Amino acid sequence: MISSILLAAVATTVPATPEWNPTVGIIISVSCLVALLLTSFIKSPKVGPKLPILPVTLPAFIGAMCFGHLIGVGIVLGLTNIGGL
Repeated sequence: MISSILLAAVATTVPATPEWNPTVGIIISVSCLVALLLTSFIKSPKVGPKLPILPVTLPAFIGAMCFGHLIGVGIVLGLTNIGGL
């Protein structure tokens, strides 16, 4: 009983999130590319196994993609919250 009341209270305060569309994909892709470009400022970017195509290592690439997704999701939710998306 209490859990259903809490769930109902939380469900009314959660803002709407957008469905996936090409704009959302572009925002997250650009965020990931910017994060990948920022890996050149890492103190030791050449530690670990290197990727065959990119001049970064595998740990730096995974970290950049994770950070890019976090930033991209924040941008998408922020734009949705202010009505810009």
